[in-house]
Amino acid sequence: MKKIKAYVEKSDYGFSVYMEDNDLDYGIIGEGKTATEAINDFRQAYEEMREYYKEEGKDFEEVSFEFVYDIASFLQYYAFAFTLAGLERITGVNQRQLSHYINGVSKPTRRTIEKIEDGIHNFSRDLSMVKFI
Repeated sequence: MKKIKAYVEKSDYGFSVYMEDNDLDYGIIGEGKTATEAINDFRQAYEEMREYYKEEGKDFEEVSFEFVYDIASFLQYYAFAFTLAGLERITGVNQRQLSHYINGVSKPTRRTIEKIEDGIHNFSRDLSMVKFI
């Protein structure tokens, strides 16, 4: 099954999700007040497109999605799991700056994006090695 990137981004009106350019016969978008709503809308649009193709008797190419987030969308989407204090400890970026990114007050530099990404990846590697007795 082909894997397609789906970009999750903060917009002036909330959040949006859209597919990367590809050779599919269809395109999907999603929108919402939150990143979660936009992703759910995107997934619903995919299901509706599949159903439409079925009704029309057309071949529908099934794909899987790899969600790629801008910083504001990631921080907002995973707010249920990460506090700003926790993210500061994981990434080394202070809470106030992280809050500015979530709220669109400022955008991180490429270097700060890499610092956040590296911190999250290191944390996830640490978690993946946890074993319980």
